[in-house]
Amino acid sequence: MTAGAGTTIAIVDAYNDPTAEADLNVFSSTYGLPACTTANGCFQKVNQTGGTKYPKTNAGWALEISLDVQWAHAIAPGAKILLVEATSNSFTNLLAAEDYAANHAQYVSNSWGSSEFSGENAYDSHFSHSGVSFFVSSGDNGTPAEYPSSSPNVISVGGTTLHFNGNTFSSETGWSGSGGGCSVYETATSAQSAFSQYGQVNCGGKRATPDVSLDADPASGLSVYDSTRYQGQKGWWVVGGTSASSPMVAARAVVAGSVVNSSYVYGNSINYRDITSGNNGASCLVGYDLVTGRGSWTH
Repeated sequence: MTAGAGTTIAIVDAYNDPTAEADLNVFSSTYGLPACTTANGCFQKVNQTGGTKYPKTNAGWALEISLDVQWAHAIAPGAKILLVEATSNSFTNLLAAEDYAANHAQYVSNSWGSSEFSGENAYDSHFSHSGVSFFVSSGDNGTPAEYPSSSPNVISVGGTTLHFNGNTFSSETGWSGSGGGCSVYETATSAQSAFSQYGQVNCGGKRATPDVSLDADPASGLSVYDSTRYQGQKGWWVVGGTSASSPMVAARAVVAGSVVNSSYVYGNSINYRDITSGNNGASCLVGYDLVTGRGSWTH
């Protein structure tokens, strides 16, 4: 239960979740995880400049924050969690939060993105900080690629579907919503473009997304506790999306204890489950594909 000890994982989201810490406590006690509180030094919540004057509450983002915080803690229960809340979901505010996170954590998870746009590469520097690993959800609408998932400085995290016979895991397929594709504007890293299977997705030297994947299909989704009322409901939810797989992969990287960048992902350090069935507008393939990347990070 000490996996990730000595490290900090930052969660960058927009707006305020007023019940983030209390909800994390309910989640932790329910699943037998160590408490992660402000009082014991495990949990810290700040605004985009590191202060404690929080943004306005947004119920939809509060559910997202609960998901990110709780599942980062589930995968890396020994790591500290720094929740950085941007004033709004504008790129200006989210990138300000990103900068604060990168200066105060070794691993940063981002469950946000938008359509690609001309000039996006001018923002890539926000995802480059010595010794820091950046993770971004690849999106929930299939192809094409999104930004900042398409930045070559981040690990783009796609989604899979888990299948069970009763309570026994049976197989894993590509999730139809998993974001992915060839970037219009970004160039592939040398590690990605030199990877033996990169050519089969026909990105022609452009950045291909995602890099890796984990469970994201709401049909095989994650249990999340959120007491900030959303759509008339509060309490336990089953939540999916690549906004679920990104904090889990980030926390998995915390457990690995390495800087996880393109060279790491396309090297031989990680064991993947190759996902060969599924379609998000592109098809899963043997080896690298635009649905699940290299596959599901197992160990």
